[in-house]
Amino acid sequence: MMAIVARIFRDAFSTRGFANGGRFRHQKLVFRIAVGASQFLLIATLIIACHSTAINISTNTNNNNCIQRYNKNTDYFPNKVKITHATGLAIEYHKHYKVVTIKNPWQNAKTTFQYALVQCGSPTPKGFNQAQIITVPIHSIVSLSTTHLPHLAKLGVVDKLIGLSDTKQVNTADVVERIKAGKVAQIGNNANVDIEKLLELNPDLVTTFVTGNTQTDNYVKLTEAGLKVGINAEYMEDTPLGRSEWLKFTALFFNKEAQAEKIFKEIAEKYKQIAQKAKSAKIRPSVFVGFNFKGTWFMPGSKSYVAQYLADAGANYLWSYDKSSGSLPLSFEVVLERAANADYWLNLSQSWHSLQYLLAEDNRYADFKAVKTGNLYNNNARVNESGGNDYWEGGINNPDIILADLIKIFHPKILFNHQLFYYRKLI
Repeated sequence: MMAIVARIFRDAFSTRGFANGGRFRHQKLVFRIAVGASQFLLIATLIIACHSTAINISTNTNNNNCIQRYNKNTDYFPNKVKITHATGLAIEYHKHYKVVTIKNPWQNAKTTFQYALVQCGSPTPKGFNQAQIITVPIHSIVSLSTTHLPHLAKLGVVDKLIGLSDTKQVNTADVVERIKAGKVAQIGNNANVDIEKLLELNPDLVTTFVTGNTQTDNYVKLTEAGLKVGINAEYMEDTPLGRSEWLKFTALFFNKEAQAEKIFKEIAEKYKQIAQKAKSAKIRPSVFVGFNFKGTWFMPGSKSYVAQYLADAGANYLWSYDKSSGSLPLSFEVVLERAANADYWLNLSQSWHSLQYLLAEDNRYADFKAVKTGNLYNNNARVNESGGNDYWEGGINNPDIILADLIKIFHPKILFNHQLFYYRKLI
């Protein structure tokens, strides 16, 4: 505001060309001074008015959701979420603000992130810096990961989305329609994020993720630019339901707790019911996953969400003995020795659309029994023309469907009527 005032007086008192001026230029200057003074008085009045009524009170662009008369005894969040599966997310409710803690933002992280989500129109709580304070409910959002988009669709707030990391990678139907309508800007991702465009959009919130790599993570540059940033660490969860529960994280910013609780409860119940059916299987076929990438085969540990899926689907994961939650870097030879006679091979390269692709990549793959018997299933059944894979987008929010796919693969008679959705057989 002061910058505007300074500009008014700078323009009004500009004497460029006055030395040659004469009477007309002198009259023009006097007029500009008078206009500048009147504008200054108007702006000063507005400044005083704003400060007299809104000191230390959180604001928002839409006053319909703001508190008109704050009462310290009123609980402004009657609907609350309870975290039951996600281990990296914690929420603490206060009467007019909620504290969100991201406990495990990346692998082996030694730091946490915390936000105070303050109800619009209520006092700002003490103990938080400006970057941590976010007024809710928000009315505009930019997402730097497609995995966050199904949250918006499920919560019915896709109309609040104004920017994305890459519009071509999107599979979420409601978001695709909004992109086609020209209502979503492409921002870029990680180290290549377009800060200037983000500042022009001026969203209430930017959601992103961090890996701990200061060269590629965009969190610092976004906050330094004055943007409000929420870190979603769903990818660090070790269980399918843990990842899916981060729907509640997004809901917190929109005050959509009631909807999120209802939606996730239904997802969790479906998942558990389907998993219970797989327990009746008398035979647990052996399975391995992944592929050799530039000389290294990354195999998920038994504490990973992939291993949890396979266990719940009634399969015998050949690396279930390893107790790590990350991926094991293995050689081709080590994998072949253990998995040569495995019944199934899943989650191959996304670019492999047939057996021909697989064998063209490395003819040693032909030595696996799963290749010889044709028990190859890839999680790339829903890939758009730009390569965006819905398994990594909608799949995170629909773990019950992924589990149903896996049970259909390993035990087709248990879910006889189910049709594969995220998976397809490689032939």
